[in-house]
Amino acid sequence: MTIERLLRALAGFITIISILIAVFHSPWWLLLTAFVALNLLQSAFSNWCPAMTILEKLGFRKCMPSA
Repeated sequence: MTIERLLRALAGFITIISILIAVFHSPWWLLLTAFVALNLLQSAFSNWCPAMTILEKLGFRKCMPSA
């Protein structure tokens, strides 16, 4: 699995988990959902995401651009 696909999966997983925790525990967990959304938004403009840097250091490979 490439970093790009793993990053999208991680963002989706964290969003779902934080929504479930907000429903069953405390609405304050929606701040985590907002953080994920803001991080995705800034990465769309800057092409940089902190999670991507961590995943690269863990050894995941980047997607190869098509020719």
